[in-house]
Amino acid sequence: MSKTEQLQDIHKRWFEKCQCELKKTAKQAVPGDGRADAEIVFIGEAPGKQEDEQGKPFVGAAGKFLNEMLGEIGMKREDVYITNIVKYRPPNNRDPEPNEKDACREWLIEELNFIKPKLIVFLGRHSMNDFFPDQKISQVHGKLLIKKFSNLKTKHFLALYHPAAALYNGGMRETLIEDFKKIPKVLEKIQEKNFSAEGGSSSGGKEDNGLIIIL
Repeated sequence: MSKTEQLQDIHKRWFEKCQCELKKTAKQAVPGDGRADAEIVFIGEAPGKQEDEQGKPFVGAAGKFLNEMLGEIGMKREDVYITNIVKYRPPNNRDPEPNEKDACREWLIEELNFIKPKLIVFLGRHSMNDFFPDQKISQVHGKLLIKKFSNLKTKHFLALYHPAAALYNGGMRETLIEDFKKIPKVLEKIQEKNFSAEGGSSSGGKEDNGLIIIL
């Protein structure tokens, strides 16, 4: 069985196992989509109307914008993996409730640990705050966050503004595009042999409270 098939089996199991209340109102589950061995995983907040209808994440206007930005750094959607904090659309696209996030959390953690990406990219403050509740995206966007979680194999994270929020905000759009262009450099930094596991770097990175590396 290929790794892609194994990941599909994980999703099929969670279709039955997940007890999220959003299952009652959503048309279907929207599992993650992309390479099962991706170096980069993007995490959004929740599926929207088009995602709920098609069963795939980021297929609307925000997804098109994401695809364009991937192209700007020489990548395609097929090169990465895209998922959400919750796998079911909240009614009227409202923010997911804490209990709904909790219900989908094990599913998210299992898919992340199966893929084992080198970098997890948060799309928007909601997904970032699910892992870093004390951080403000206005302060840490475009910076590499390093933290070891007891239940997660990946320890490198990058927070970006959500493409949907940036679509109609010119200033935020430009910031997101500039931050997105940092992704190849961030991957290089992670792969450097002299980049320490504790979060320091001997090649010019600035450590801030042991958590943030300013590239």
